[in-house]
Amino acid sequence: MIKLVVFDLDNVIIDGEAIDEIGKLANVEDEIAEITEKAMQGEIDFETSIKDRVKLLEGTSIEDIQKVADELPLMNGAEDTIARLKEEGLDVAIISGSFDVVAQTVKDKLGIENAYTNSFTVEDGKLTGEVTGPLVSGSKLDVLKEHIEGNDTSLEEVVAVGDGANDISMIESAGIGIAFNAKDSVKEKADVVVDEKDLTKVLDEIINQLSTDVVEDDETEQVEEAEDAEESTEKAEKPKKDGLPESDFVLADTMEGVRKQKDEKEAEIAKVTEEREEFNRIAKEQRKIRDELNASLKENLNKAIEFRNERNEINKKVEEAKKARNEANNKIRNLEWSSGKRDKIKIENEIKKIDKIIETRVLDIKKENQLVKNANDLRKQLMEIHEDESVKGEAQELKKLSEEEHEKVIDFSEKAQAAHEEMLKFFRKTDDIRTAADEAHKKFIEARKNASAKHEEFKKSIQELYDFLNENEGPNEQFIEQVKRNVVDWLFHHIKTFDRSVAEYIHLHDNSERL
Repeated sequence: MIKLVVFDLDNVIIDGEAIDEIGKLANVEDEIAEITEKAMQGEIDFETSIKDRVKLLEGTSIEDIQKVADELPLMNGAEDTIARLKEEGLDVAIISGSFDVVAQTVKDKLGIENAYTNSFTVEDGKLTGEVTGPLVSGSKLDVLKEHIEGNDTSLEEVVAVGDGANDISMIESAGIGIAFNAKDSVKEKADVVVDEKDLTKVLDEIINQLSTDVVEDDETEQVEEAEDAEESTEKAEKPKKDGLPESDFVLADTMEGVRKQKDEKEAEIAKVTEEREEFNRIAKEQRKIRDELNASLKENLNKAIEFRNERNEINKKVEEAKKARNEANNKIRNLEWSSGKRDKIKIENEIKKIDKIIETRVLDIKKENQLVKNANDLRKQLMEIHEDESVKGEAQELKKLSEEEHEKVIDFSEKAQAAHEEMLKFFRKTDDIRTAADEAHKKFIEARKNASAKHEEFKKSIQELYDFLNENEGPNEQFIEQVKRNVVDWLFHHIKTFDRSVAEYIHLHDNSERL
C-alpha cells in the first residue's frame, strides 16, 4: 500500500535545472551545465559536482537568485498531480540536491509540506561560493529513511520519482521507483519508466497501483475467509468419542438467536457507517479549510513579492542618487584642492575623512545626514577662504547639486523602508497562514486515515453478516437431525441456563402437525 510519494525537484517538479538558470546570472552557464551533465550521467560524484558549481557562483546576489526561482516554470501536470495525490491522502515530499531558495517557492505554489534540499552560504547578500545541507555528501536514501522514521511508513510503501544518478539510491530502495525522462542508468534501476514531460503520466501509474492494492487486499481477505470457512467445516465434522459430530451449539442455532445476532450485526454496521461518514465529513471540512488557506497564502505571498520588487526598484534610485551626490562632492573636493591654498589643508583633510566614512561605511540615515551637514559646514568655511571667484561659483553650483541629490537619497530611502515594512508584514502573515494550512492538512490526513479504517471495518462487518446469513438461512434436514441427536440430551442437563428458545424450537418441530 502506498503512503508516500517523493519527488526530485529539477527537471521533475520544475521544468529545468535551477542551478543552470542561476549560472546565467554569473555568466557561467556553460561551465555549470557541463558539470551538471557529468553528474546526471554518474561520471562524477554529486558532492564534487555541487561544490564545483556553487563555487562558480561566488559573488552572485541572493535577491537575483530569488527572482530566478520565482520565474522557474513548473513541469507540465505538476499542479494536478500533487493536488490529486493529496486528495488520495498520500504524503508528498521533495528530496533534491537543489537549493532551498528554489524549493520554498515550489512548496508555496503546490502546497507541499516537506522539502529536503541544500542551502547557499550568503554574506552581505552575496553568495560566498560555499554550500551546505543534507544532500551535499549524504544520499537521498539516507534523507528518505530519516523522513519515514517514526511515521509508520516503510520503504515498501514509498514511490520515488527521479531522473538523475543521485536518485538511484531511493529509486532502487522504494517500493516503486519511477524514472521520469531519466538517464539510461536510472531507467535500468526503475520499476516504471515515463518518457513524456508530463507528470500526470506518473500520476496514472500511481493511481493504477493504488487500485491494484485494493484488489490484492480484497483477494487476500477472500482467501482468509475461505480458510476460516474450511477450518469451521473441519471443526464441525470432527467426530466425538461416541462417533457423533462435535456440537458447538450456541444461541445462533435457534431462530430467535439468529434474529438477535442478525440485528446485532446490522446495528454494528449502522454504527460503523455513521462513524465512517463523520470522519469523511471532517476530512472534507479540513480539506476545504486547507485549500482556502493555501489560496490565501498564495495571495499574501504575491503581495509580499510585489512589495519586495517595489523596494528593490526604489533602492536602485537610492543608489543612483547617492552616486550623483558623491560625484558632485568629489568635484567639489577637487576644486578645493586645486586652489593651492596651503592654509586650507586641515579643513580639506577633515572633509576627506568625513566623505570616506560616508562612502565606505553602512550608516543609518540620521547619522549620514549629520556627517553630510558637518562636511557642508566645513566646505562653507573653506569657501569663505577661497579668493578665486570662478572656482567659488562652480563649487557652489556643485554643492547645490549635491544637496539636491542627497534629498533624493533621503526621500527614496524612506519609501524603500516603507515598502520593506509592507513586505515583512505580508511575509509574516504568509507564515501564519502556512502554519494554519499545515495543521488543517494534518487533520485532513488523520480524518482520511480514520475513515479508511472505518470503511475496512464496515466491509468486514458486511462480509460477516453475509456469511452469517448464508450459514443460518433456516433449518435444513442436517440441522434438524443434529438438534435431535445432540441437543435434547444436553438440554435436560442445562435447562436452567440454556436459552428457552431451544425448547420452543424442538416443541414446534415435533408438533408441527398441530399448528
